[in-house]
Amino acid sequence: MEKYQFGYGCMRLPTLEKDDSASFDYEKINALFDAYLAQGFTYFDTAYTYHGYHAEEAVRHALVERHPRESFELATKMPLRDFKDSEDLEKIFHEQLTNCGVEYFDYYLLHNMGTNVYEKCRKYDAFGFVNRKKAEGKIKCLGMSFHDMPELLEEILSQYGEGLDFVQLQVNYADWEQPNVQSRRCLEVARKYGKPVFVMEPCKGGTLVNLPGEAEKLLRAHDPDASNASWALRFAASQEGIVRVLSGMNDMEQVLDNCKTFRDFKPLTEEETAVINEVRKIIEANTAVACTGCAYCTHGCPKNIAIPQYFALLNSAARTTGSFSSQNVYYNNIALTHGKASACVGCKQCEKACPQHLPITEHLKTVVEKFEAGGGFPTRK
Repeated sequence: MEKYQFGYGCMRLPTLEKDDSASFDYEKINALFDAYLAQGFTYFDTAYTYHGYHAEEAVRHALVERHPRESFELATKMPLRDFKDSEDLEKIFHEQLTNCGVEYFDYYLLHNMGTNVYEKCRKYDAFGFVNRKKAEGKIKCLGMSFHDMPELLEEILSQYGEGLDFVQLQVNYADWEQPNVQSRRCLEVARKYGKPVFVMEPCKGGTLVNLPGEAEKLLRAHDPDASNASWALRFAASQEGIVRVLSGMNDMEQVLDNCKTFRDFKPLTEEETAVINEVRKIIEANTAVACTGCAYCTHGCPKNIAIPQYFALLNSAARTTGSFSSQNVYYNNIALTHGKASACVGCKQCEKACPQHLPITEHLKTVVEKFEAGGGFPTRK
């Protein structure tokens, strides 16, 4: 895999304040972006909705205003859940050009394509709109990010695939056969239609970095020097049809380690694939909720429930040996400034927005049981 095929994902940029997604730590972001570019990589992926609709501006300040335009490639996305009609498509697109401080986008995607937005895209000809922008020279390469079932991907590519240069899919070893994601089958559909695939969430929002102890022990036994992230990135990049892998990085150690993985890229061997399969089984046995922490579910929540944080605590508690009390303390601290899980009114707007198609309202009931009703988790033997 060539250097240019590793991309910097900008969904989780460093911030100065933990609970303020737009309080960017520009000193740190600048250093991270510069280090990534210095390693010979050039691709930055952002979106209109990231960081509470402020990520594009952050990329402008940290990248566009500090580096020559020809020295990097910039990708952003049309927010399919947000646009209202054809006029709104035009309005948002021009706003994005201003947000990013550019005259064109190297890559542009229809964002988070799925069942809940597909008919709206058809009604307002979103596919035609982005193709017209490409014809005008405002977009160089056109794609879509997809979070749904392979059957829908097949339908979309059969109808609109001719106008798409690539497809961005969630591909990682934890989701390879998961029924709510189906990474393998979606990848097969993309290959069937000859679409190069960009990978998002190769580490599943950090899940494949922060592994259960038993899983990490397996990886270390095979290669003591390889990071957990490098295993996940190599799995994604080793699959047929993958041409670019994205990773969100918010500290220098991550940037240098990930760049090293792709600078001297080596596909997984059969033996390493077998190790990954064993790690996958351990993860599945130690995961309460398959949440990636993207926070799409929180936008518009009428009770301001900290859904990703609560699910992360569920998973942490499920993997923790010993006392459950520390997770309960974290839960109570978060609930001081957010709605508790028990405040859920069952409107399910969160489920419509979830790229993982999780039954969020049901999982929130588990949060209530474990953190509010005194259920707790059994101590591991």
